[in-house]
Amino acid sequence: MAGSAPAAIAFIGFGEVGQTFSRGLLANGATGIRAYDLLFGGHSGRRLEDAAQQIGVSCGSSAAEACSQASFVFSAVTADRAEEVAIEAANWLRSGQIFVDVNSAAPSTKQRAAQVVQASGADYVEAAVMAPVLKPGLDVAILAGGPKAEAASATLNALGMNLTPVSEQFGRASAMKLCRSIVIKGLEALMVDCAAACDAWDVKDPVFASLHATFPSIDFHALAADMRERVATHGIRRSAEMREAAEMLAAAGLEPGLASAVAAAQLRGARRKGGA
Repeated sequence: MAGSAPAAIAFIGFGEVGQTFSRGLLANGATGIRAYDLLFGGHSGRRLEDAAQQIGVSCGSSAAEACSQASFVFSAVTADRAEEVAIEAANWLRSGQIFVDVNSAAPSTKQRAAQVVQASGADYVEAAVMAPVLKPGLDVAILAGGPKAEAASATLNALGMNLTPVSEQFGRASAMKLCRSIVIKGLEALMVDCAAACDAWDVKDPVFASLHATFPSIDFHALAADMRERVATHGIRRSAEMREAAEMLAAAGLEPGLASAVAAAQLRGARRKGGA
């Protein structure tokens, strides 16, 4: 449901998440959205700047400039840059601003990011996006954590977002996300390797028939094709996410080897498509 917009919204990082959320927020009444991406200003950033113009988002010359008037600052970069961006933002964030960290990072990463952001006087909301954003758009399920999670969720949900506060403790929302990712990203990696091995031995039909007999609700031919494409398209980002999952496991005293292997498999799958 659309409602009254916060004073302003800004995005650090203007990839798939930033663009998708901006479209939805503007459609629901938000105004004055600004963005900054590390690629802005360079040849490779022209596509992003063109996308911003088409959507109706203003491009900032720096993260500080883009976010200077924002009530909500969304950090939507990659998992491996989440903490770095929070540390940089702490130099210019101020009291009254809410830093919404939607990156797929480990609980410990989110906890450290929260600490530096809060030291600036701004508030920090941990946000765990629970599915790819393209199809659901602004309605994608997001788990929110931190003392300001409930208040921030109420404001952003009035603009059509779908945040569910799950804890006032930082790290819990990300733990829920990454524990799920171990299965989802792991299953993708398993299906890609299984299909490749089947192709090498020309045994895909009997193997998938056997799998279907065990799991009759699954079309394994369709699943393998879908997961190959997902890994090829998103494997670099998902590899970074699974390295965060490995950090989460290690911090809990658990063996991170499986998550690390999934990270490597996701990266291999992306590279087979030329790094897309």
